[in-house]
Formats: sequence, C-alpha cells, structure tokens
Amino acid sequence: MPNFALAFFFFFLRFPKTRGGPTRAWRDGKGRRAAGGRFTDLSPRPGAPPTASLRRPITLRRVISARPPGPSPSRTTCTVLTVKASRSPVPGSGESRRCEPRTMSAPGVLSFTQQGWEQVLAKVKRALVYLDAACAESLHWGCGASRLLEAVGGPACHLREFEPAAVGGGAEQPKAVFVLSCLLKGRTVETLREIIGRSRFQYCVVVTAVSHAAHLTANHVPAAAAAELEGQPVFEQLEEKLCEWMGNMNYTAEVLHVPLWLAPVAPHLALTPAFASLFPLLPRDVHLLNRARPDKRRLGSLSEVDAAALPPELLLQIRCLVSGLSSLCEHLGVREECFAVGSLSRIIAADLASYAPAKNRRKTAAGRASVVFVDRTLDLTGAAGHHGDNLVEKIISVLPQLPGHTNDVMVNMVELTALQNEEKNQSMIAPGCLAQSNDTAAKALWEALLSTKHKEAVMEVRRHLVEAASRENLPIKMSMGRVTPGQLMSYIQLFKNNLKAIVNHCGLLQLGLATVQTLKHPQTAKWDNFLAFERLLLQSIGESTMSVVLNQLLPMIKPLNQRTKDDYSPEELLILLIYVYSVSGEFTVDKDLGEADEKVKEALARVFCEESELSPLLQKITGPTTVSARITGGKQDSAFSRSSWS
Repeated sequence: MPNFALAFFFFFLRFPKTRGGPTRAWRDGKGRRAAGGRFTDLSPRPGAPPTASLRRPITLRRVISARPPGPSPSRTTCTVLTVKASRSPVPGSGESRRCEPRTMSAPGVLSFTQQGWEQVLAKVKRALVYLDAACAESLHWGCGASRLLEAVGGPACHLREFEPAAVGGGAEQPKAVFVLSCLLKGRTVETLREIIGRSRFQYCVVVTAVSHAAHLTANHVPAAAAAELEGQPVFEQLEEKLCEWMGNMNYTAEVLHVPLWLAPVAPHLALTPAFASLFPLLPRDVHLLNRARPDKRRLGSLSEVDAAALPPELLLQIRCLVSGLSSLCEHLGVREECFAVGSLSRIIAADLASYAPAKNRRKTAAGRASVVFVDRTLDLTGAAGHHGDNLVEKIISVLPQLPGHTNDVMVNMVELTALQNEEKNQSMIAPGCLAQSNDTAAKALWEALLSTKHKEAVMEVRRHLVEAASRENLPIKMSMGRVTPGQLMSYIQLFKNNLKAIVNHCGLLQLGLATVQTLKHPQTAKWDNFLAFERLLLQSIGESTMSVVLNQLLPMIKPLNQRTKDDYSPEELLILLIYVYSVSGEFTVDKDLGEADEKVKEALARVFCEESELSPLLQKITGPTTVSARITGGKQDSAFSRSSWS
C-alpha cells in the first residue's frame, strides 16, 4: 500500500464578505497569527476521552466540519488538492462554509512542477545530468524522462544517478547539471566534490529543491540576521567551491533553487517523495526527547512537544517541507490558513504560519487557501485495512515496487513480446509503470481509475482497450457481461505483433497489463478474506475484550511448514495486528490481555525465526542481521518477546 506518513489538504475558498461570517469564526479558539499567517490546532485536547483517531478514525469531513458555531451558507463546493494524502477522493463538507472553485484547478499543481522542470530543461543542453531519487520521481510523474532526454540532445543517454560511485565526465563532456532534492550540506556536498574531482567539467549547474532560506537555517544563521542578508551567500560560496573542484576559478558554476518537491500523480493528488521518511511522533518518542534534553523541563505527552524540543535533523526536514509549501502557495497566489490534527502536523502548521520569508507573499496574495495537516498515525486503519474498493489501491499493494520510487510499480511487459512469460525473461524487457505523463489517453484512464470503484474501473480499462483496438483496425471480438482478466488479456494481445499500434498506445497497454496482473495475483484473491476477517474483528472488538480478539488471531499465526496458500504470511499478520490495535483504541491491560499478548509475541517470533528468508519489509523491521531466537520450553528469547505491539 502507499506509504503516507503525513497528509495535507488544500482548499481554495472565497468567503462572502459578511460581518461575523466564517473568517471571524476561524480566528476563535487557539488560532494564532504570526508573520501574516494563521494556525489552528484541531487535535483532541489532553484529558479528552480516548482519541477519536483510534476509536473512530479521523476523516477530512470531520476536520472540515469541526468549525465554531455561527451563520454560514448551506451549500458547499470545494476544489480539492490532496497532497501526499489518502487513496480515495476527499469529499467536501455538506454543512458548513460556502466555497467557490478558484485557481485550485488541476493545472495549478501540474504547472507548478512543470514550470520548475522547464527551468531545469533550459540548463541541460548537451550536459551530463545527475538526479537523485526524489527528483527523478518528480520528473517521472511531472513530465517524463523523455522530455529531459530531448532537452539534453545528442545520441547518447546522459542521465545518471547522483551517488558517490557515479561515473564522471570526460573531456568530451564539459558540462554537468546536478538536480537534487536535499540540502547542499554534508554528504551531498562530499558527493558533489567526488564526482567533479574525477571529471573534467568546465561548467557545473547545481539545482536544489530546498530554498536558500532553509539553507540559512541549516547553517545556524539567526532569523534576524538572515533578513538583513543581501544575495544568496550560501549558494555563492558553493559556486566558488565548484570552480575550485573543477580546477580553474575561471570556469562557470551556478547554484539555484527550483522547488521540485512535488510528484503530481493526478490533477487532485500530488506526492512528496523527498519527505517519504517524515513520520509523525509516537508516544514513546517523548521519552527519547526527554533523554536528549535532561536539563530542560520534562515533557509529559505529545501534546506538550513543540519545535524547540525536536532534534535538529527533524527540524531541518520540517523547514524544508515548509519552504516547499510556501513556494507552492506563491505559485498559486494564495495566503494560507493552517489547521492541524496531530502532534507533528501541529508543529509543521505552526512553522508555516510563522515562516518569515512568506511575509511579503501573504501581503500581496490575491486568494486564500486553507491547509489542513493530518498525521497519518491518527488513522492507521485507513492504511492497514482492506475496505477500500479501488483498483489503484490493489495495483500498488500487490505489484512489485519500481526501484527508486515510493509510489509506482513494475508492470511485466513480456506479454507484448515474442518471449515466453518466464521469470528468466522478465529482466530482459524494461518494466512498464503507472506514470504516463505524455500520453493523453493513458492519463485520462489513470485519473478514472483513481476515482472510481473497482468494478467500474475494470470496465473503464476494457472500454479504453476496445477503443484503441478499433482505432488501429485490429480484429477485436466484443463480449458482454462480466469483465475477466482473460478477456482483457485477449484485447491486449491484439497489439502484440503490431509495433506501430504498441507505440501509439504504449501507456494504455501498461495500465491494461497492470490491471490484468493485479486481478490474477494471488494476493488479490486474499483481499476479500482480509476484509471478512477485519469485519469479524470489528464485531469482536465491539462485543469482547482485547484478549479474546488476540486469542482469535493466535491460531492464524502459522510457521512456514504449516502454512497453505490461504494462510496469512508474516507481513500480513503484522498488518492485521496494526489494524487490531489501531481500531481498538485505548484499553486497560489486565492479566488476561497480558497473557494473550505474550502468546502472540511468542508465536510471531517463532514464525519469523522459521522463515527460510525474510522479505525486504521484514528485514527493515528486524534490522540487517539475521533474526535468531532461542526456543526453550515454549519460551522465546528474542527481540520480539521484548517488544510491545500495543
């Protein structure tokens, strides 16, 4: 499933100019004004009943509806941008503020990314281009690698991954462009020096997605001093270093900021691959924060954590995100109001509201937007559950991940070749993917798949394949009734020996094959089993204690030599446990629960230790070393027996 740690939603609003209307109402409560920005914390207050985020997952509808009482029009219409957010369309509230669609149309998000890449494309002619993974993903969804290759020109491929071992440029390659998503500091600068040192560049351009203001923060420049600085001294110093590393101070070096932090997956949905590791704080993190600041006031809970309590690395990551959000607001010409649900979201929203470089932008902005930040950990049931009836969710869940990407998959394209569909042949053909930024028909199908239910989405795939085959005059045989994977594959194979037709409809064929491979995947067959068991768990949680629920789960935890294809794998068991603990909310630990909890831990430890090979996900959880356990008399001496699943 997509790995969304933080969600934020943009709503573009135009309020009626009536005294005492919504604008005044939103100032109430704990709204704060700083540097022209407003921030409101919508998180549950300390001492409130067990959080709705666990007992009843927070949705955007509830967040929008959580307004102070007061007169408001009865009808609401919103144009919504969901940035790194939920997998299903977000409805507007049906009961509060009247909103009229503004510049928040799809081109606003797409043009933000595409205009940024146009600045890069203007610099890359006949250059070696080095990209890091996050910028490559932005390019992948925004305009496609083909646009970059066209801008570079020349017969050879001049794209390379930015890494210490990257191949440098020879005498025939005097120009290099580095497109990076991170701060120009530390290991990044060392990698730049290593690549340039083994090359013969005479002209270097470094493009960073992080603003100069964030670089000043990273270099510990006080805000007051930063406001008085002229030019961009951090970038200027690096330009001098680049010339020094190239071996001649008369060579040319440029360092510039271009906000390439969004990967626009659809008109209403964009991802932030550079911030894939930004994860909300957990209750146990309070102890770690207290230990890191022993001479300061102890924090009692997450609600007491503010920016001053965070480690410098996390603060820098937040400032980089805030810098990117401010750039997006500037592009859209809006003044933002920030609302937060969750501890980390509260800190980010407060930082955006007080972001000093945005002060002048807010004064001149013609429009207004509300930005709602939501911690993903407040709704883990949405990420771990199988109640979503969306084809794209299943595609991303079951197909292998595209290397270097956070939210795209590999589509096996062997079916369109003369090769046999065997595992040894799959690596010979480049995989397909979901991103089709330069194919109008494929983009239309992709957007339809995102917003429709599973059954309608499969029918939409069939319709597009039939229309494409008809345009190519292929001998298609129509059949009515239920759409099957075999039927879709028969349409796709009509293109097999027709190179022109494959080229004309390559994007559509990739989405069609992704659909077929998902429908045939064994994991898809287990989707309904997951859903049925989750519903049973919900019923049990409502009627029984937590210990009873865990005892129901215990017989399903089977080692490798006892599992059938219908049983749950270790990864699937972890997903079920996350679902159980997230949906149950807060509970009292008694003797029965403690015993059931220990039995589940021991069973999981046994399963993990008896696996012939751990999956990549389990290796991330357990660490790089091989998991070992000492099993004596039914007891397990392992990391799992000491962990707390609650």
